[in-house]
Amino acid sequence: MINKILDKVGSGGVWLAALSCTTCFPALGSLASALGLGFLSHFEGIAVNTLLPLFAALALLVNLYNWYQHKHLVRGILSVLGPVAILLTLYPLWQYDWSTYLFYFGITWMVFMSVLDIVKPVKEPVCMA
Repeated sequence: MINKILDKVGSGGVWLAALSCTTCFPALGSLASALGLGFLSHFEGIAVNTLLPLFAALALLVNLYNWYQHKHLVRGILSVLGPVAILLTLYPLWQYDWSTYLFYFGITWMVFMSVLDIVKPVKEPVCMA
Protein backbone atom coordinates (compact mmCIF):
# COMPACT_ATOMS: atom_id res chain seq x y z
CA MET A 1 0.00 0.00 0.00
CA ILE A 2 2.78 2.44 0.88
CA ASN A 3 4.46 1.71 -2.47
CA LYS A 4 1.36 2.84 -4.36
CA ILE A 5 1.20 6.03 -2.31
CA LEU A 6 4.90 6.76 -2.88
CA ASP A 7 4.48 6.13 -6.59
CA LYS A 8 1.62 8.64 -6.74
CA VAL A 9 3.65 11.16 -4.71
CA GLY A 10 6.52 10.78 -7.18
CA SER A 11 4.27 11.25 -10.21
CA GLY A 12 2.41 14.17 -8.68
CA GLY A 13 5.63 15.81 -7.54
CA VAL A 14 7.12 15.58 -11.02
CA TRP A 15 4.02 17.23 -12.45
CA LEU A 16 4.02 19.99 -9.84
CA ALA A 17 7.71 20.70 -10.36
CA ALA A 18 7.31 20.67 -14.15
CA LEU A 19 4.34 23.05 -14.00
CA SER A 20 6.52 25.60 -12.21
CA CYS A 21 9.07 25.82 -15.03
CA THR A 22 7.33 28.01 -17.58
CA THR A 23 10.44 28.75 -19.65
CA CYS A 24 11.72 25.17 -19.77
CA PHE A 25 8.44 23.59 -20.76
CA PRO A 26 6.19 26.15 -22.47
CA ALA A 27 3.20 23.83 -22.88
CA LEU A 28 3.18 23.07 -19.18
CA GLY A 29 3.62 26.76 -18.40
CA SER A 30 0.47 27.51 -20.36
CA LEU A 31 -1.36 24.73 -18.56
CA ALA A 32 -0.19 26.06 -15.17
CA SER A 33 -1.44 29.54 -16.04
CA ALA A 34 -4.78 28.19 -17.19
CA LEU A 35 -5.15 26.26 -13.94
CA GLY A 36 -4.31 29.33 -11.85
CA LEU A 37 -0.92 27.98 -10.84
CA GLY A 38 1.15 30.79 -12.36
CA PHE A 39 2.58 31.60 -8.92
CA LEU A 40 4.65 28.42 -9.17
CA SER A 41 6.98 30.13 -11.64
CA HIS A 42 8.57 31.99 -8.70
CA PHE A 43 9.95 28.63 -7.54
CA GLU A 44 11.33 27.61 -10.92
CA GLY A 45 14.96 27.17 -9.86
CA ILE A 46 14.17 25.03 -6.84
CA ALA A 47 11.56 23.02 -8.71
CA VAL A 48 13.69 22.13 -11.73
CA ASN A 49 17.07 21.72 -10.05
CA THR A 50 15.95 20.00 -6.86
CA LEU A 51 12.35 18.81 -6.74
CA LEU A 52 12.00 17.42 -10.27
CA PRO A 53 14.99 15.05 -10.05
CA LEU A 54 14.09 14.14 -6.46
CA PHE A 55 10.51 13.14 -7.31
CA ALA A 56 11.59 11.36 -10.51
CA ALA A 57 14.21 9.40 -8.56
CA LEU A 58 11.59 8.54 -5.90
CA ALA A 59 9.20 7.26 -8.56
CA LEU A 60 12.01 5.28 -10.20
CA LEU A 61 13.09 3.64 -6.93
CA VAL A 62 9.52 2.75 -5.96
CA ASN A 63 8.82 1.30 -9.41
CA LEU A 64 12.07 -0.70 -9.35
CA TYR A 65 11.15 -2.07 -5.93
CA ASN A 66 7.66 -3.00 -7.17
CA TRP A 67 9.20 -4.65 -10.21
CA TYR A 68 11.49 -6.69 -7.95
CA GLN A 69 8.62 -7.57 -5.63
CA HIS A 70 6.06 -8.62 -8.28
CA LYS A 71 8.50 -10.10 -10.84
CA HIS A 72 6.31 -8.90 -13.71
CA LEU A 73 8.74 -8.11 -16.55
CA VAL A 74 6.56 -6.12 -18.96
CA ARG A 75 4.85 -4.06 -16.26
CA GLY A 76 8.20 -3.40 -14.60
CA ILE A 77 9.81 -2.11 -17.78
CA LEU A 78 6.78 0.04 -18.59
CA SER A 79 6.71 1.51 -15.09
CA VAL A 80 10.34 2.67 -15.12
CA LEU A 81 10.21 4.20 -18.62
CA GLY A 82 8.68 7.50 -17.44
CA PRO A 83 11.10 8.31 -14.60
CA VAL A 84 14.08 7.21 -16.69
CA ALA A 85 12.95 9.46 -19.57
CA ILE A 86 12.66 12.41 -17.19
CA LEU A 87 16.06 11.83 -15.59
CA LEU A 88 17.68 11.39 -19.02
CA THR A 89 16.07 14.63 -20.17
CA LEU A 90 17.29 16.55 -17.13
CA TYR A 91 20.90 15.45 -17.26
CA PRO A 92 22.60 14.00 -20.36
CA LEU A 93 20.06 14.96 -23.04
CA TRP A 94 19.10 18.50 -21.96
CA GLN A 95 21.11 20.15 -24.75
CA TYR A 96 19.09 18.60 -27.58
CA ASP A 97 15.94 20.21 -28.97
CA TRP A 98 13.99 16.94 -29.00
CA SER A 99 14.62 16.34 -25.29
CA THR A 100 11.57 18.44 -24.39
CA TYR A 101 9.38 15.92 -26.22
CA LEU A 102 11.07 13.11 -24.31
CA PHE A 103 10.26 14.95 -21.08
CA TYR A 104 6.60 15.38 -22.08
CA PHE A 105 6.47 11.67 -22.91
CA GLY A 106 7.98 10.82 -19.52
CA ILE A 107 5.52 12.78 -17.42
CA THR A 108 2.56 11.64 -19.49
CA TRP A 109 3.71 8.04 -19.25
CA MET A 110 4.11 8.32 -15.47
CA VAL A 111 0.51 9.49 -15.13
CA PHE A 112 -0.69 6.75 -17.46
CA MET A 113 1.11 4.06 -15.45
CA SER A 114 -0.16 5.50 -12.16
CA VAL A 115 -3.73 5.31 -13.42
CA LEU A 116 -3.10 1.80 -14.77
CA ASP A 117 -1.82 0.72 -11.33
CA ILE A 118 -5.08 1.91 -9.80
CA VAL A 119 -7.37 0.45 -12.48
CA LYS A 120 -5.52 -2.83 -13.07
CA PRO A 121 -3.02 -3.58 -10.29
CA VAL A 122 -0.36 -6.24 -10.74
CA LYS A 123 -1.47 -9.52 -9.23
CA GLU A 124 0.79 -11.45 -6.89
CA PRO A 125 2.41 -14.48 -8.59
CA VAL A 126 0.72 -17.75 -7.69
CA CYS A 127 2.87 -20.82 -7.14
CA MET A 128 1.29 -24.01 -8.45
CA ALA A 129 3.25 -26.71 -6.63
